[in-house]
Amino acid sequence: MAGTALLIIDLQNDYFPEGRFPLVGIEAATQQAARLLNAARAKGLPVVHVRHEEDSAEAPFFVAGTDGARINPVVAPAAGEPVIVKHNINAFLGTDLDAVLKQAGASDLIIAGAMSHMCVDAATRAALDLGYGVTLAHDAAATCDLSFGGVDVPAVSVQAALMAALEFAGATLRPVAEISGDWSSPR
Repeated sequence: MAGTALLIIDLQNDYFPEGRFPLVGIEAATQQAARLLNAARAKGLPVVHVRHEEDSAEAPFFVAGTDGARINPVVAPAAGEPVIVKHNINAFLGTDLDAVLKQAGASDLIIAGAMSHMCVDAATRAALDLGYGVTLAHDAAATCDLSFGGVDVPAVSVQAALMAALEFAGATLRPVAEISGDWSSPR
């Protein structure tokens, strides 16, 4: 596991039922992310959190300084765990995420978070482009229903299509139980 870091993306309060932009399955995905987070901490792996902020009070969600922009307490950063604040969909764009990961000695990433079809997708593809090995914890990610051209696409279909596309792009897709099980096995 040397060289592996956990990257948790945008599991923020506005995505929960009481928030401004609730996602389908966010509570279950966050519980899975918490399981992964606890396993990574127990293994002594680097953990990096990403939090999206919008400067405009007119933004639909993640307005800087609001409770909705805070990372959900279920996956709250521990002392010493870096939090990358981003203002773009891609967590690597305009941030020091790559430098933080390199400083931590990461060559491989385990990614969890939200929204699957936006920020998780962008960070996964950017990480692959930058040469990281990427494992996406598919059951620790959430999205929402979408619509295009008069076709309603339920979140489960958005999730399946996105995960299939990311696997095709080179990411490894695994459930949290397998990932955390690997970490608890003696080597």
